Amino acid sequence: MTDDTIRAGVIGVGSMGQNHARVYDELNETDLVGVFDVDDDNAANVAAEYGTSSRSMADLLDAADIVSVAVPTQFHYENAKRALQADVDVLVEKPFVDDPENGQELIDIADERDLTLQVGHIERFNPAVQTLRDLVDELNIYAVSTERVGPPIDRAIDDSVVMDLMIHDLDIVLDIVDGDVDSYSSVGTPDCRYANANLRFDSGVTASLTTSRVTQEKVRGLTISAEDCRVKVDYIDQSIEIHRSSVPAHIDDDSFVRHRHENSVETLTVEQVEPLKSELSSFAHAAETGEDPVVDGEQGLRVLKLTKSLDRAAQSGSADNPNIPTGAD
Repeated sequence: MTDDTIRAGVIGVGSMGQNHARVYDELNETDLVGVFDVDDDNAANVAAEYGTSSRSMADLLDAADIVSVAVPTQFHYENAKRALQADVDVLVEKPFVDDPENGQELIDIADERDLTLQVGHIERFNPAVQTLRDLVDELNIYAVSTERVGPPIDRAIDDSVVMDLMIHDLDIVLDIVDGDVDSYSSVGTPDCRYANANLRFDSGVTASLTTSRVTQEKVRGLTISAEDCRVKVDYIDQSIEIHRSSVPAHIDDDSFVRHRHENSVETLTVEQVEPLKSELSSFAHAAETGEDPVVDGEQGLRVLKLTKSLDRAAQSGSADNPNIPTGAD
């Protein structure tokens, strides 16, 4: 550890919080100074694994420069607020908060105190998505489709499939598509384990999103249909393919005329890195320099409002509603 090392802590060390603790311990720019969890035994075990301390909340906030809030969603607001009021920079896992009004309050507190508030939309840091972000400005996008499906998991999830899984893809779609959502529709199964949503942007782009916890194949992908190509992103393989077609041609070889239509596939080079390491490194950098985080509170609030609207529609079977609240105010 050097004088420039950022002191990091984790509030909530369940399955996701444990990964935050591991990464803060591994990063050169951070020093894991402690963890807090309402389960004292769990906190002690995680602290021992990564050579740090199990602390009270007050002690952790006194010791840390930055913290990750990785508790269940319903406790995001109270824990993030307490950290911000202690003048500690905060990364709060997605979904940002339960109540959008609470999210706006956290944004206001962070702004008043000149603190970094980042929302943990980890797919933004998938290297394939970061490579895609450099590409989309060159594309005339017509439509986007996403799939985030897989078999049931062996741990309890309080959030619906829309709030837990589809929110990742909504964040990416809102980031890469220009304009605001002016209408949507969403349907889901009664048990909230399968859902499909369709969006229309005022720019004319459409998006279709499918998510499931009952599909016996794990798929994490995004496809862009653009004017002159089709782009396929695989989040799991961290890969991108660009499919293009040549102009149809007729070939006359003196005996007969043949039709030729060639397809080409370009595979982009994507550097393989762990998204969580990129995310927490980026958060630490933003906190240290005062630069805007990649996913700030305003962006987290925008996707939260849209996700909640789609979740309500999926569970109620409501039709298109053009009055969707996608802004942060």
